[in-house]
Amino acid sequence: MRITFVLILISGLFGCSFKPVVAGNSEPFSGVGAHEIYVVSHGWHTGLVAPAKAMQARIPALQGRFGDVGYLEFGWGDKGFYQADEITLGLTVRAMLWPTESVMHVVAVSQSLRDYFPDSEVVTLCLTDDALLSLTQFLASSFKRNESDDVMPLQSGMYGDSQFYQGEGDYYLMNTCNKWTAQGLRSVGMNISPSFKLTADSVMDHLKKEMSLLRLADGMVACR
Repeated sequence: MRITFVLILISGLFGCSFKPVVAGNSEPFSGVGAHEIYVVSHGWHTGLVAPAKAMQARIPALQGRFGDVGYLEFGWGDKGFYQADEITLGLTVRAMLWPTESVMHVVAVSQSLRDYFPDSEVVTLCLTDDALLSLTQFLASSFKRNESDDVMPLQSGMYGDSQFYQGEGDYYLMNTCNKWTAQGLRSVGMNISPSFKLTADSVMDHLKKEMSLLRLADGMVACR
């Protein structure tokens, strides 16, 4: 019985959609470009920080909600777990073992990112025009839309000036917030396999190794 249950669970998980999907980008990541973005690790959860104007051009509702701000942090995760006032064992088990609805968490960042997140690990990436276009496409596809093609706001976010929105895709053991971040990095042309990037450390370790190789090959990378 136990073996049968495990097999059913595994087949169910792998049969689920891995939405949102990686955006197409034909250019390999070079580490050189004029657009500065960030990858942030908060310990167990990673997020992507992109120029606000680029995302507000794709999703005008973000302009109405956040106004003129320099950057927006984006995070994707389990709807119940992410929005909970108190994290319980039941919420944790349900989020990991059973496909659940997802949310997008958006935060306005109006100051230096390292000042805003002093206790978080931050890595800076420089993107070309095409890579930024692919990233914004991936981020925009992570929001679920209504029949009018509008994003759907939920409750206020976790910290600062922030907002939850209904997310695209289901959250579960093999489709976590950190895999979502890896899919975003894959979208900008980075040589990263999202399949087993299930923890924040696995994402950040890969990212630092790739950046180190680029610096060894081309010298210190700078956005230009």
